[in-house]
Amino acid sequence: MTHSLTIPELQAEVAHLREELQMRDQLVQQLSQELFRLVKGQSNQAPSAALSERHQNEMRVLREQLQAVEQQVGFYQEQIASRDTEVYQLRQSVQELTDRSRMLEQVVQELPHIYRQKYLERLQPIKEKVAQIQQENRRLHAELQSVSYRLAVRTRRVTQIDLPSFPRAGAPVPVSVSSYGGA
Repeated sequence: MTHSLTIPELQAEVAHLREELQMRDQLVQQLSQELFRLVKGQSNQAPSAALSERHQNEMRVLREQLQAVEQQVGFYQEQIASRDTEVYQLRQSVQELTDRSRMLEQVVQELPHIYRQKYLERLQPIKEKVAQIQQENRRLHAELQSVSYRLAVRTRRVTQIDLPSFPRAGAPVPVSVSSYGGA
């Protein structure tokens, strides 16, 4: 039994073996009819020694041929059964491979969607973290502006303190008499 034959080759061989089997069946049928005719003819005729011996030889030859044909028929039936089993197994394998191929095609078609979904699932926490950082950044920026404003206001108040003014260099200094204490 060769496993390298393709299904069409196996089917062709099975068809050929069936044709041969049919031909052998016809031959067996013909031999059976001939044997029946000889046996029936023998009972109708008066047996003669020479005719009887010739018929016995013919019967023996026909029986041997019949046994040979029956053996060949059995052999071909076994081969056909074996080939039928092999064809069935190959069809099962083809069906399984076809189903697997369809499943793999479906998986391949779904892969972009699955990868996109997984990417979005991984990206979501990152987006949330970025949004949280941006919100914290805005809050800190607003707080910085508030602190800067308060510092600027405080700095302005400090610069508005009344400090004595000193004369500029080269300018006459006004002297008041009252400032010397009554002299």
